[in-house]
Amino acid sequence: MNPKVDAFLKQQGKWRAELTQLREILLGTGLTEELKWGHPCYALDGKNVVLIHGFKEYCAILFHKGALLEDAKGVLIQQTKNVQSARQIRFTSVQEVNKLKSTVKAYVREAIAIEHAGLKVQFKKTEDFERPEELESKLATNAKLRAAFSALTPGRQRAYIFHFSQAKLPKTRAARVAKHIPRILKGLGLDD
Repeated sequence: MNPKVDAFLKQQGKWRAELTQLREILLGTGLTEELKWGHPCYALDGKNVVLIHGFKEYCAILFHKGALLEDAKGVLIQQTKNVQSARQIRFTSVQEVNKLKSTVKAYVREAIAIEHAGLKVQFKKTEDFERPEELESKLATNAKLRAAFSALTPGRQRAYIFHFSQAKLPKTRAARVAKHIPRILKGLGLDD
């Protein structure tokens, strides 16, 4: 038991009981308990396996390589379409945690086996992500912008693609693209 996790749990309001119950399950798995990114994280030989965290509507156990789990019970959730590796099991009550206790244990055992086997998630390459039409049209008509965008690191390209794609309306996507053209031309990423 890590005292930093004790302190974390004492600060929790809404999901304290559920997170405490998940912690008890995870402490019996042989994983090392740490506090990473402000949340309890459970690792095997320094490699993150699972994390527990709370949100407004639910708390969850997150499997870092959840995409590799078989998910025989159909309980894993991909947070957003852009999340490639991690998967969650979500809870809204202690009763749900208790109901899925054996499933959580089985999935953790499988996640540990994945780590022991050294398996890795195959991530999509930047060029495999669909670019929004509003960005594509600007790149097609502006050679300088196309060259600047191509010169960005793959991570910076993905950040722009995700940011532009998140807007639901075409006019909002177009406005986002127009707003960031000067930054792209300067070689800056979305968060630089």
